[in-house]
Amino acid sequence: MFRTRVSDSKEMNTGRVIVEKGFVYEKETHLTVMKTSLFFAGDGFAVYDSNGQVVFRVDSYGPDNRDAGELVLMDSSGRCLLTVRRKRPSLHQRWEGFIGERTEGDKPIFSVKRSSIIGKSNMTVEMFGDRSEEYHIEGCFSQRNCTMYDSAKETMAEIRRKVDASTNVMLGKDVFSLTLKPGFDGAFAMGLVLVLDQINGDDGGVDLDPTMEECSLSS
Repeated sequence: MFRTRVSDSKEMNTGRVIVEKGFVYEKETHLTVMKTSLFFAGDGFAVYDSNGQVVFRVDSYGPDNRDAGELVLMDSSGRCLLTVRRKRPSLHQRWEGFIGERTEGDKPIFSVKRSSIIGKSNMTVEMFGDRSEEYHIEGCFSQRNCTMYDSAKETMAEIRRKVDASTNVMLGKDVFSLTLKPGFDGAFAMGLVLVLDQINGDDGGVDLDPTMEECSLSS
């Protein structure tokens, strides 16, 4: 079934639980991400599974947000899973992620920053605490075409344009797909999507790596 969870034994070996194990799947999982004003005035996000059920939502996002540099990712019931917050001041548009709803004094579990190497502009995700791995994001988010990799260059998640299956027509950029590889934390991946969307908005459309045709997320 679609929402098959990673078993406890498998999780110990291959599951990459970062935010919550309930969003780590044994099989490759396809989510549909939609920028929407469904819940409150202004921008927001709703994320659906292949059965049309809401998996994640972001309500507190847009010009009316209490902190324009802070977003809260929630599950379908409105429970806070992850807060991403822009670190100020920052020369490299550094964002930090916190478990649940951030309160003063909380320590981040990861940070995201732009890393420019030989003319390329990619994103590096640094993990904190007892996790030492890094993730890298490459591609062109403005075209909804990027990939997330781990330090071994294995693909963990992919962002792609969404095609309507019934008409074979490519949908607008406000609707796109997020594909999760087996064992990768979907809540963590969606938190990174929020950061990419914010950075893309700040830059008026940023290519994470202009030499690549895809964008990937790895761990």
